[in-house]
Amino acid sequence: MGQVHIMTGFERRRRWSVDEKRAIVATAFAPGAVVAEVARRADVSSGLIYRWRRELGGLAGGFAAVVVSPGGPAAPAPVEVIEVVAEGGSRVRIPASVSPELAAAVVKALAGR
Repeated sequence: MGQVHIMTGFERRRRWSVDEKRAIVATAFAPGAVVAEVARRADVSSGLIYRWRRELGGLAGGFAAVVVSPGGPAAPAPVEVIEVVAEGGSRVRIPASVSPELAAAVVKALAGR
């Protein structure tokens, strides 16, 4: 037959203060830390640490650090183009980097030859 153990006394659940939760979450998500190891040391589940992180809104109040460059975003370099206008009003813009043979073929096709 099996045995049944009846435990009486205080409840197993521990009440964590907000400061204790913050300290555990900060330790768990510090660079190089492993959440499972921190959870084992604190005698909590790793899922509880993730829940605390969500509830506390992250360590930085939900904001991330942003670095703004002094010059702002770089403007794209202008692309040199050749614009060909046919007699019928059709227009073709050919990038200057295109080979002369391809440009000549486009002009011939535009002229209808």
